[in-house]
Amino acid sequence: MGYCLQEIEGKQANDPLFKEKMNDDTKLSCRGRCVWVPGPVIVGAGPSGLATAACLKQKGVPTLILERSDCIASLWQHKTYDRLRLHLPKQFCELPLMGFPSDFPTYPTKQQFIQYLESYAERFDIRPRFNETVRQAQFDATLGFWRVKSVDEAEKTTKYLCRWVIVATGENAEEAVPEIEGMGEFGGDIRHTSSYKSGKEFRGKRVLVVGCGNSGMEVCLDLCNHNAAPSLVVRDRVHILPREILGKSTFGLSMWLLKWVPTRVVDALLLIGSWVMLGDTSRLGLNRPAVGPLRLKNLSGKTPVLDVGTLSKIQSGHIQVRPGVKRLKRHAVEFVNGKAENFDAIILATGYKSNVPSWLKEDDMFSEKDGFPKRPFPNGWRGENGLYAVGFTKRGLLGASMDAKRISEDIEGCWRQSISVHWPPSHHFRHYPIHDSQ
Repeated sequence: MGYCLQEIEGKQANDPLFKEKMNDDTKLSCRGRCVWVPGPVIVGAGPSGLATAACLKQKGVPTLILERSDCIASLWQHKTYDRLRLHLPKQFCELPLMGFPSDFPTYPTKQQFIQYLESYAERFDIRPRFNETVRQAQFDATLGFWRVKSVDEAEKTTKYLCRWVIVATGENAEEAVPEIEGMGEFGGDIRHTSSYKSGKEFRGKRVLVVGCGNSGMEVCLDLCNHNAAPSLVVRDRVHILPREILGKSTFGLSMWLLKWVPTRVVDALLLIGSWVMLGDTSRLGLNRPAVGPLRLKNLSGKTPVLDVGTLSKIQSGHIQVRPGVKRLKRHAVEFVNGKAENFDAIILATGYKSNVPSWLKEDDMFSEKDGFPKRPFPNGWRGENGLYAVGFTKRGLLGASMDAKRISEDIEGCWRQSISVHWPPSHHFRHYPIHDSQ
């Protein structure tokens, strides 16, 4: 059992942290259900939030995780397709303090990864508050604390006061759905990949997949394996690399090479290996960017596609490559080259976006435009007034783990200083015993 939450319910707090700053306006705004959280409030119970809570727990810092969904890692549990596997070897995807089981394959399945996350939460006794959507988080300069307002399923509002807020909603909080002319006229099934589970429901149908990232490529492969007839929209140049080179993970090999040679040399070696193994992808309508794959990733965050068999289906003609979409018609798609084709369904593999600007009320750390930290990696994890970000590195779970470790180390010193001065809290509070991360 760890420190408890303290419910204020409109009463003036007697804790020294509050007493000297609680004026009449502040007391008035705390009427109703208002909860003081001694440790950080973490917004989001995905892998990033779990990793940060575990690192803080190891240092004796209790946390409160608020999660809008009904489970941990809701993106993985509710919004991913059935055949999904980790695209990188498991050693690059494990969270701090706990590795994957030794009997897991090199590229764990979706269900295996979810099992790992659930075991992780159980091991560190992480118990998020589910079905609580954070509507607003704002720093109160007068009080010197963060105000976090959440709403549950019954539309009941709870206000939390805390010294630290950790944004762990991630890069993939909301679906990115483009506006395409004629979407209301199409008449067929149009869905985002977040609603796609398996190609079996599209058996025998002509399906257009919009987007040629890892998800778009893999959805096309899945459709082929279920006897659908997919076409892939490729609007931009894209780097496609083999998942493995000479039996070694392409990503792992890249990381090893970067220890010894510059990025431009590693890029050149990757492109040579890709040409040997995959051939000239431009012949298939998949032109490569002028900038190498690793340098492009560093500059723009655009991840190269790791091929898991889709290219061979394109080469055999089972998957057709198409240019950008101009507009939709009744069960048909007109492309930018003027040609039109009939389709039964459209899958939008157009990715996700951050939703931070919709609820976090601050101007310094996060960009209003894209919801990412303004400072580039590796310096985007810490803001002002106890605000932190985890999982916004555009470097996957490896970057999230790095953030989690930095944040826990940064908060630990302040936490130990605060409890030595101000704890235990005043007897005037009502106490509700909970686990550290409940």
